[in-house]
Amino acid sequence: MTQIVESLSEIAAQYDALFVDLWGCVHDGQKPFAEAVEALRAYRAGGGKVVLVTNSPRPRKAVEAQLAQIGVDPEAWDSIATSGDSARTAMFQGAVGTRVHHVGTPEELSFFEPIRVVDDPVHIELVPLDQAEGLVVTGVVNDLEDRPEDYRGTLLYAKQKGMKLLCANPDLIVDRGPHRVYCAGAIAQLYTEMGGTSLYFGKPHPPIYDLARRRLAKLGADVPDGRILAIGDGIRTDVAGAAGEDLDCLFISGGLAAEETGTERQPDPGKLTAYLREVQMDPSYTIGFLR
Repeated sequence: MTQIVESLSEIAAQYDALFVDLWGCVHDGQKPFAEAVEALRAYRAGGGKVVLVTNSPRPRKAVEAQLAQIGVDPEAWDSIATSGDSARTAMFQGAVGTRVHHVGTPEELSFFEPIRVVDDPVHIELVPLDQAEGLVVTGVVNDLEDRPEDYRGTLLYAKQKGMKLLCANPDLIVDRGPHRVYCAGAIAQLYTEMGGTSLYFGKPHPPIYDLARRRLAKLGADVPDGRILAIGDGIRTDVAGAAGEDLDCLFISGGLAAEETGTERQPDPGKLTAYLREVQMDPSYTIGFLR
């Protein structure tokens, strides 16, 4: 059964590295969570390494810029692994062809910038749907209004043409300030339900964890899995991914599951137990908010 803790410091000494989710744990898309940032700074000051592991469809440099823009202290982390970088590697290896149709915002076009880590990358051309070999979905076009169903026509055409869909962000939803918005994962889920083929590279799937371990190794840290703690608020992404990788996990109940777990500062123990039983997950630890 999960152990409810009051702070990261209670368990920090057991781990040499953290794989930390961003959205819902460190910031809400608009501003950082001060207690979370301070907890990560303190962990690093004690010698621990922090790799931010995010399902953002953007490359690492773009995520760094976003963190700077909203005011997340760079002293709170060491490196970043993004779903975008993991998915971009596959795209430039030809996973969905060379002529692709993009579903997402103009701000996410950095996804298609050339990549250096692939030997002999294919040339990717952005084309209209009727000229495409595959779909690349980084998100909805208007995240305050669009729903996955709005893309059913596009998905039906793609399915009929046998296109594969590359999902740059497996998250289904995130909370941007007070607004709950849909992510690329919700469109990919619908495509799969329609009988299409969706390819995933972020949490809970292995490629992003392989990338996170490589980022950790580049920091000069040889850390066994038993000394890595995953932290996140997504039960189907962060918690399920940690379980699949055999990593201990600190579940942030005050994020996406705040209502289900009755979280104010800390979760309601009874509601937390019922929720975890319903979703059939058992994270090592639970806390209301990272602090």
